[in-house]
Amino acid sequence: MLRALLFPLIIEQILNSLMGTVDTVMVSNVGPAAMSAVSLVDSINILLIQAFAALAAGGCIVCSQYIGKKNEEAANQAARQILLVIFVISTIIAIICLVFNKGFLHLIFGSVEADVMEAGVIYFFYTALSFPFIALYNGGAAVYRAQGNAKRPMLISITSNFINIGGNALFIWGFRMGVTGVAVATLVSRVFSAVMVLLLLRKPGQMICVNHYRKLRPDKYLIGKILAVGVPSGVENSMFQFGKLAIQSTVSTMGTSAIAAQAMTNIMETQNGVIAASIGIGLMTVVGQCMGAGRKDEAIYYMRRLTLSAEIGIIINCLLVYALACPITQIGAMEPESAALCLYMMGWITLFKPLLWVLSFVPAYGMRAAGDVKFSMLVSTASMWICRVSLCVFLVKAFHFGPMAVWIGMFTDWGVRAVIFTCRLLSKKWLEHKVIS
Repeated sequence: MLRALLFPLIIEQILNSLMGTVDTVMVSNVGPAAMSAVSLVDSINILLIQAFAALAAGGCIVCSQYIGKKNEEAANQAARQILLVIFVISTIIAIICLVFNKGFLHLIFGSVEADVMEAGVIYFFYTALSFPFIALYNGGAAVYRAQGNAKRPMLISITSNFINIGGNALFIWGFRMGVTGVAVATLVSRVFSAVMVLLLLRKPGQMICVNHYRKLRPDKYLIGKILAVGVPSGVENSMFQFGKLAIQSTVSTMGTSAIAAQAMTNIMETQNGVIAASIGIGLMTVVGQCMGAGRKDEAIYYMRRLTLSAEIGIIINCLLVYALACPITQIGAMEPESAALCLYMMGWITLFKPLLWVLSFVPAYGMRAAGDVKFSMLVSTASMWICRVSLCVFLVKAFHFGPMAVWIGMFTDWGVRAVIFTCRLLSKKWLEHKVIS
């Protein structure tokens, strides 16, 4: 069961990450302004998508606990409420972003170069249209993972990524649409993902089957359970992304070369943690089902086992990505100054990430699945703003550090979180919560 759950997750996340790099490389060939615009706007998009993912994760936890409790009827009802809630919230947010498009960008990034702002407005418009679709895909994928089926989301995600890459090639090089082509390709791929997951969930014979979408009505009790887990996780993820936005605003004042170097470094840093992050996502299903069945001893066992597996995975992952970093900057046609800065930052990341990252993130996935969401939210938010954001801004303003200040703050954040979450894990207080009755 672990292999059936984790291997598709790892493959999906690795391919998503690789496709993300290919996407960035293709965008970089449009020009530095386009790459900078996509990087800046994606920092907003990721904030909102992470909030949708957190709501989906809340639903995944509720569903997995009902499955562990062998209450498939309640699991099916919870799945319906996940899709309803996430669609309504994402649609409202999309409308707000479409109406206040340029105002948001000016408010967050201030006076960036004119060509970067122009490209950013276009990219933000099309990606905002895609919010309900990426949210529905996240909700549907969470329903599948809750029942231990990670294969179907993997296949949808892989196909969607190839659609995105193919669309980029067609619109960028075929129709010469520039950043508009990049955005349209993203929108099309997300529409495909949402439609496919909704169609597959309708098929009878599955543990969870969701059909008759027009007849969905809100269930206050189940929505409350989902939000009780999803909202703290959403606040945590949103605060995390707000912190990244604050940091991105600081980086945006350093010039196009620094922005481009930081953008590529962010992509590669995401790649070198992809195996460990995949294991963390799978851990939510495992711990959720164990807690739903009342097997706390097994929840502890799998927390330790999968945390160790994540540590082995991140060491291999970091070394592999660092070995490929130089060729990636060359394929991406990065300017020599940006490429050199990117490689310098990747060297430090490769050193510190295997030491700190796993304990600062992976156990928290399992704790959330057990219902210990408020503790994780408070620790992560405080650590983010005190260590990562404040330290970064201080180093830039007081000592005129470049983008490396971002990573010094991040390493500090990882270290603090690792110590606190390890203590919480060993104390077993995370087992005292109750998600479902």
